[in-house]
Amino acid sequence: MAVEQLLTDEEQTISAGRCLGRLLSPGSLLLLEGELGAGKTTLIRGIAAALGVSQRVQSPTFDILHEYDGRLPLFHFDLYRLVAPDQLFEIGFFDYIAREGVTVVEWPDRLGELADAATHRLLLEYHPRGRLLTTSDFPADSMLKL
Repeated sequence: MAVEQLLTDEEQTISAGRCLGRLLSPGSLLLLEGELGAGKTTLIRGIAAALGVSQRVQSPTFDILHEYDGRLPLFHFDLYRLVAPDQLFEIGFFDYIAREGVTVVEWPDRLGELADAATHRLLLEYHPRGRLLTTSDFPADSMLKL
């Protein structure tokens, strides 16, 4: 079931990430879609906070992957620069998802058919009053704690 939540500022976006992050378990695979500048990394900062990550979360656009230590390891992939799903082997994607941490993938269209393995799907879209977050595969009341 898809749930929509309007996020009017950065603080609400981080708070939404915290709410979602508390629901994650080992092996969670989140697919995060949204245009450039939509707030994907900001949302992931909240997820990281809920996982107990103390490092500063930054977009891995040029590195493809940033790994963070917390109560569960967080693997933050940005696949924007990948051109074919075969490149996932080259970057060790499958090794990371086998480690039973939380994996968040920006630009999940680069996964091809592998996207079907996702446990959760998130979409951030521009809205006249901020950002609209649509979540799938989370409990319907998960965002009420904002």
